[in-house]
Amino acid sequence: MNKDARTGLEIAVIGMSGRFPGAKNIKEYWYNLKNGMESISFFSDEELEEYGINREQIQNPDYIKAKGFLEGIEYFDADFFQYSPKEAQYMNPQIRFFHECSWEALEDAGYDPLSYKGLIGLYAGSSFDHTWKLNPAFQDNKSIANRFHNELLTNKDFLCTRVSYKLNLRGPSYSVNTACSTSLAAVHIACRGLLTGECDMALAGGVSITIPKKNGYIYQEEMFLSPDGHCRAFDRDSKGTVEGNGVGIVVLKRLKEALNDGDYIYAVIKGTAVNNDGAQKVGFTAPSITELSRAIRSAHRMAQIKADSISYIETHGTGTPLGDLVEFEALKDAFGTDKRKFCAIGSVKTNIGHLDAAAGVAGFIKTVLALKNRTIPASLNFVNPNPKIDFDNSPFYVNTRTVDWKSEKNNPLRAGVNSFGLGGTNVHVVLEEAPVVNNTLLTRNCSLILLSAKTRKALEQITQNLAEYLKENTGVALADVAYTLQTGRRSFEYRKMFVCSNTDEATGLLADEGNRGVHSGIARAEHKNPVFMFPGQGSQYINMGLDL
Repeated sequence: MNKDARTGLEIAVIGMSGRFPGAKNIKEYWYNLKNGMESISFFSDEELEEYGINREQIQNPDYIKAKGFLEGIEYFDADFFQYSPKEAQYMNPQIRFFHECSWEALEDAGYDPLSYKGLIGLYAGSSFDHTWKLNPAFQDNKSIANRFHNELLTNKDFLCTRVSYKLNLRGPSYSVNTACSTSLAAVHIACRGLLTGECDMALAGGVSITIPKKNGYIYQEEMFLSPDGHCRAFDRDSKGTVEGNGVGIVVLKRLKEALNDGDYIYAVIKGTAVNNDGAQKVGFTAPSITELSRAIRSAHRMAQIKADSISYIETHGTGTPLGDLVEFEALKDAFGTDKRKFCAIGSVKTNIGHLDAAAGVAGFIKTVLALKNRTIPASLNFVNPNPKIDFDNSPFYVNTRTVDWKSEKNNPLRAGVNSFGLGGTNVHVVLEEAPVVNNTLLTRNCSLILLSAKTRKALEQITQNLAEYLKENTGVALADVAYTLQTGRRSFEYRKMFVCSNTDEATGLLADEGNRGVHSGIARAEHKNPVFMFPGQGSQYINMGLDL
């Protein structure tokens, strides 16, 4: 991005974290996307019975035994966040996962919220899960104080403030709810918070986890769920989507400050816009071509870019005949060009299903990763176009295979992300690839590598994680790694340190626990020994205090 092309309103994406169907982290998510993997699970009758689905429902011919589910929703590192086992038991799984992913996102950005001097905001939303609220364990407690305490742990509306409390985030803390567009609306609000100076850094995203983790749904014709558990966005046979669980969080910062601070930048948000359909549509749940188009054009105006400079759109793409048609017509109207088939479109819902409150951020993270890797992943399950959609006389085509993403005339790659909420809240975000930064590499003969964790087992895990990272990123500047580990990580009790001169040496030391060059220890207050300090006046000499 040329400096002259900047508006001054750009926001940098400097950190990300997520857990999606078939992916425990962002790395696995991108692997699945670029390899065209559909991460929807189909369950056996025995699996469903194990999770409490009654046999009569399972044998219903309209019961679809499919879902984009998350592994491990029953686990939580309660001790790390200083919760008791009882509190962890009561806590809504969405809030549990959001704690962990918020911490991971900040670590990915290279910041410890306890030592960071600025204000960090948190903007996010979650899905309503009546199953968790109806847990008998919550109903049997007769103590008013205990019921109140449990409500604070289970109510999804305390999602952001609880995480802000535990992570020491002192900026705005908003719980957002615009149905399916919740998490992308959170990104929009976070950008406004940064631009108005309410915070210096912001976390934005969403989470949706429904209980039980393995279950299906009843298919009903003309509703929004698929008859076979597959989402076929923009296809002739599209009849709906499939539900999924997931969580995604991004860390945002004003671009100018991100560049000045030397942050790693995944991509740049050029503009965002949000509106509502109002009353000019056939019903409360129906989308509006006019207002969808207006939201897209508003984002283009804020970004100060031409529509034909965008070469990919991550659509809302639910795979419903009406929804796909309305979204396509809105995009066509917003672009307003006679150019044909220059902009690819796709939908991550064909990979992982509809993540409800986390749907928007799932598409956002996918698009950021596509820009970072200059690769457009395939949109799945598209064979023949919806006959009501005129692709031939439009700027768009469905991208059916993973392709290299090339820019024209050295212009930056740009993309748009759509997210539309039940009830009419529309959000559009314009993204651009990260600017090329010519950093002067800091050359040092040696670097000090510091690692710490709350437990010995955790220290072993982060040792392994760092070794794997260095193996996969052999060209990384070791001085940068050392700096981030020293300044962007919290110091915990169990520690390890060593000095090395290159990544190969670092990888070897990380793998060799018994090496004399690796020093490990436990830092506890009671283990601190007194140290005599002699202020310098120019008259000191070695061993001068030996006879004291």
